[in-house]
Amino acid sequence: MINENEIVPYHTVDLPVEHGPWMIFAPHADDETFGMGGTIIKAVELGMEVQIVIMTDGALGGSADNLAVIRREEAMKAAGLLGCSEPIFLEHPDRGLEFNDQTVNEVAGLLESYHPRAVFFPGINELHPDHRSAALIVWEAIQSAQKSSDRQITPVSYEVLVQSPVNTLVDITPYIGRKRDVMAAYISQVEGNRYVEISGSINKLRSLTLKTEVEFAEGYYRYSQNDIGQSLQAIFEEQIRANLAYK
Repeated sequence: MINENEIVPYHTVDLPVEHGPWMIFAPHADDETFGMGGTIIKAVELGMEVQIVIMTDGALGGSADNLAVIRREEAMKAAGLLGCSEPIFLEHPDRGLEFNDQTVNEVAGLLESYHPRAVFFPGINELHPDHRSAALIVWEAIQSAQKSSDRQITPVSYEVLVQSPVNTLVDITPYIGRKRDVMAAYISQVEGNRYVEISGSINKLRSLTLKTEVEFAEGYYRYSQNDIGQSLQAIFEEQIRANLAYK
């Protein structure tokens, strides 16, 4: 059976992708922060241009009558705290983010307009159906955008509230306090839920294979250019088979 260091890194990198601009796709307002808030803060401090795209209206993430409006306002506040410009809001219905030609073309259009060097999306094995749909939509949009352009895009998946296969870890220990502050801006989501605690636990667990001075880390899977020629489902299945492989 393969060893641990062939499944998860034993070292960190400064950033999951060294060159920008970045475009981060969040199925719901807050996923970008819970998933990779520490890395975003660090990237902006290092001069990276980061554009956040909120894909759904989030209207089913609570009981308030005007929840979609509330979450939009929270997202704009969070983006400011992260150091980013105002997010792009696609406003698909919450729990209704469909993986189809229309949504793929919509995202591909954004990629062709903004020319990001790196594109981030949730891991394919997330629990929420919108998260899984987002992964498939963004992946096919990247494939489409690269066919019509000479620019290469680096795809990167991030963890929201579920651990996924990772090949890249970023030390966010110096940024964990600020990440918590940004998460707190999503009042509609953190009141009555344990999202902040769960996110922190995932970040703590990602320090398992790292030096003791790394107390919190965010995990990513950085895909290669060769991967882009395959389906995301096939890549995920190969990741699982690889983890079970004998030497």
